[in-house]
Amino acid sequence: MDAHNSSAIWAHIWVNSDALIKTVALILFAMSIATWSIFITKALGLRRQRQCAQQVEGFWRAADIGGGLKHLGVNANNPFYVLALEGHEATQHLTAPKNHAPQRHEDMDLSDWVDRALNKSLDDHRVRAHGGLAVLASVASTAPFIGLFGTVWGIYHALMGIGAAGQVGIDQVAGPVGEALIMTALGLLVAIPAVLGYNALLRGNKALSHQLNRFAHDLHAYFVTGARMRRSSQSITTD
Repeated sequence: MDAHNSSAIWAHIWVNSDALIKTVALILFAMSIATWSIFITKALGLRRQRQCAQQVEGFWRAADIGGGLKHLGVNANNPFYVLALEGHEATQHLTAPKNHAPQRHEDMDLSDWVDRALNKSLDDHRVRAHGGLAVLASVASTAPFIGLFGTVWGIYHALMGIGAAGQVGIDQVAGPVGEALIMTALGLLVAIPAVLGYNALLRGNKALSHQLNRFAHDLHAYFVTGARMRRSSQSITTD
């Protein structure tokens, strides 16, 4: 089937369909646009964040924390930079000289205070990373049923028209019913990319979250003990 015939078929279906079928088609079209927009945006953002992970070793090679932060890149969209900055600011806040009456949180242990700040940054990242995934999951689970609803409605109207026309041949039945079945195919065409995109982004977010957790563990050791945790195959010791 060439492009011209395909366009003619779609035009014929659109012109001869009722308002409900057109509404179903528009809903599926909007779902498809939303799916691809979210997937492309999130995938590009995840790619940039994974590139930021390559700067972590340079952060540890810097002479001081200020140089390390600059090496990570001053960017609020860089979760590694934000994580290191949150930990550094928490440490500075608790250890800096105070010119006011002591506050309750200032009695906290440095380890607990830094751990709290790092976990807050990690939680914020998880919330941002999962933004939009609920839309993909909703599209993946509902698009096939929306398409199926359009098919059932189309077949119903096709059969009503055939019944009103009296005795007809198989060729007169196959056309309207076949056109109605296209709505199910449209639902699947919308749902499948949503499922694949959701799973791909979920795997990417889990991998990035693992890297952030390891970085947070090293940052916690650095801010509390002044040394990064050194990992080996047999033991973990501090520098």
